[in-house]
Amino acid sequence: MTEGKNLLSISQKESLLPREEMLEQKISKSRLTIGIPKERSENERRVPLVPEAVHLLVENGHNILIEEGAGEAACFDNRSYAEAGAQLVSTTEEVFQAEMIIKMASPETHEIEMLGKNKTIFSSITIKNRNSDYFKTLMNKRVKAVAYEFIQDKTGHFPVIRSMSEIVGNTAIFIAAEYLSDPNFGKGMMLGGFPGIKPAEVVIIGAGTVAEYAARTALGMGAQVKIFDNSVYKLRNLLTILGTRLFTSILQPKVLLKALQDADVVISAKHSSTGFPACFIPEEMVRQMKLGSVIVDVSIDQGGCFETSYPTSHMKPVFVKHGITHYCVPNIASRVPHTASFSLSNLLTSLLLEIGEAGGIENYLNTDIGFSKGVYIFNGILTNTQIGERFSLPYRNLELIMSAFHK
Repeated sequence: MTEGKNLLSISQKESLLPREEMLEQKISKSRLTIGIPKERSENERRVPLVPEAVHLLVENGHNILIEEGAGEAACFDNRSYAEAGAQLVSTTEEVFQAEMIIKMASPETHEIEMLGKNKTIFSSITIKNRNSDYFKTLMNKRVKAVAYEFIQDKTGHFPVIRSMSEIVGNTAIFIAAEYLSDPNFGKGMMLGGFPGIKPAEVVIIGAGTVAEYAARTALGMGAQVKIFDNSVYKLRNLLTILGTRLFTSILQPKVLLKALQDADVVISAKHSSTGFPACFIPEEMVRQMKLGSVIVDVSIDQGGCFETSYPTSHMKPVFVKHGITHYCVPNIASRVPHTASFSLSNLLTSLLLEIGEAGGIENYLNTDIGFSKGVYIFNGILTNTQIGERFSLPYRNLELIMSAFHK
C-alpha cells in the first residue's frame, strides 16, 4: 500500500514538471490573385474560368482580375463576371500584375515580357510550334509555368486532355455531318441511317478517348462505324466500353485502304505522347476515296495523320484536295467554346481552391504529385524531360528542386 502511494506521488510530481509545449502545425491559407487575359488567337475562343467558377473562388477569399471581353467569344459577357465578383480591367498589362495568370493558348512573346519574377502561369503549351529560344525566354523570367496537357490525376491519367477529347470526339462527328450534307463540300448526304437508305460509313483512326466519343455519337446517329488502331488491347477495351460489336482492325494497309474507299467520313484521332502522330496516311490513299467524302483530321495539332492535311483556322476551316473535304483546325474544342470553357473551368476551379488551401503553389506541389507533372518550368529551371530532350535544353528533376527549395 505504501509502495502504491509512493508511485502515485512520483506520478503527480512528474505531472507538475515543466514540459515542452507541443504546438499544432497549421498551414495558413493563401489568398490568390488570379488574372485572366483576353485571348488574341483567332483559333482560341475558350476562357479558362466561367462566371460561376469566379463566384466560387471569390467567395473563398480569392481575387480575380479579368480583361474586358475575355469571355465574349464563349458567350460570357463582362456583366456576368462583374456580378460574380471579378474585377474587370481594360488592358492585358493590368491582368499580368496578378501573381497567377491563367489563360488558354500558350503565352506569346509579348505576354512573356509582361511576366514578373516568381509569377505563375497556367496555359496549354503546344510543343510542336515552339523552339528552344521560346523556352529560354520563359526561363529567363524565372516564372513557374504549368501546362494543362501535362497535368495528371491520382490514377496517372491526363484529366484536361480527356475532358477536351470527349468534347472533340462528339464535335468531330457533328462537323463531319455538317460538311457531308453540304452540296458544295459534301454530297448532300445525311450522316444517319433511315429505313431503305444505306447509312453513311464512318472510319475512325485511333482507339482513344476521341475515338470513343466519336463512335458513340456516330452510332447514335445511325451510321456504320469502323475503327482502326495499331493496339489490339485498345481496340478490345473500346469495344467493351461501347458495349457493342462493330468492325475493328489493326492498321493493316490493304484493309485500311478498302475502308477509306468505302468511307463517307474519316475521323483521324490518333494521338501520340511524343508529340508526333503514329499514323501516316499517304496522298495516294486519299486519291482513292469517294468524291465528296469528308476528313476531320483531329491529329492536326501534332502534324496530322494524312499527307494531304495542313492546319486551317476557325475562320477558314476546310479545303478540298482530290475532291475530298479536309477539316484541319488544330483546336476543335474551340468550335464549342461555351461547353469547352465549362469543362475546363470545372477542373481548374477545384485545383485553384486546393492550391489556396495548401498555402500556395509551392506547398501544393509537395502534396499532389500528379499536378507537379504539369510544371515544366519552376522559378526559371526547366523540369520537363520531353521539352529538355527535344530542344537540347538542360533540365532538372522537380522533386529535387523542391526538396532544396524547402530547406
